[in-house]
Amino acid sequence: MPRFHISTDLTSGSELMLPPGAARHVQVLRLQPGATITLFDGRGGEWDAQVLRMGRSDVQVAVGEHHVVDCEATRQVHLITGLMASDRMDWLIEKATELGAASFTPVLAERSSLRLSGERAEKKRTHWQAVAISACEQSGRNLVPVVKPQVAFEAQMKSVQASELSGQKLLLSLAEDAIPLRQALHVGQDEVTLISGPEGGLSPKEEAAARAAGFVPVSLGRQVLRAETAPLAALAVMTI
Repeated sequence: MPRFHISTDLTSGSELMLPPGAARHVQVLRLQPGATITLFDGRGGEWDAQVLRMGRSDVQVAVGEHHVVDCEATRQVHLITGLMASDRMDWLIEKATELGAASFTPVLAERSSLRLSGERAEKKRTHWQAVAISACEQSGRNLVPVVKPQVAFEAQMKSVQASELSGQKLLLSLAEDAIPLRQALHVGQDEVTLISGPEGGLSPKEEAAARAAGFVPVSLGRQVLRAETAPLAALAVMTI
């Protein structure tokens, strides 16, 4: 059944106009009045909905019964990732959302190939949030991971130290002292913050800053994975 995210709070028994993107999708699918779709607003669970009216560019629906459906991973993984080329970031956010990532914090690292600021940075964040929403619609997730504003790597590490971040803190690393990820994971730990670098990895200074902030270096094995592949492999271990 087609699934659509609605940014406003949903209530059983109400009627509403679908946002433009969802309305276009309904029209592309050639759905007719009486057709059933699924809506979710990101607060948890999902709603049945029925198409009431199809206009040239708008679609009206009636919101039906709410269902408590939880497709979330048992472990919340918050991903801090070095900014990389736009197409790679798109792919990472889409697939990481499918794998259950709880949030994304893009960080500007020394070796980041993508450098954004001001309005361009906010437009890109909005785009990545839309990518995450689309991945939730496809994968069946009802809680949308938040894509946070871009921040400098050093500033993020200082923020982590100041906030006394809860849960386990892990750093994907190629260092010789890195512990295998499966071995490092604490049994019963339901929240993890994971750092992954951009193309070229984190600089020695950045890795040292992450360790000083309490992040434990972990390894995925002998293979050197691409910047957009490594966090996905780690997520698969931690969330599936």
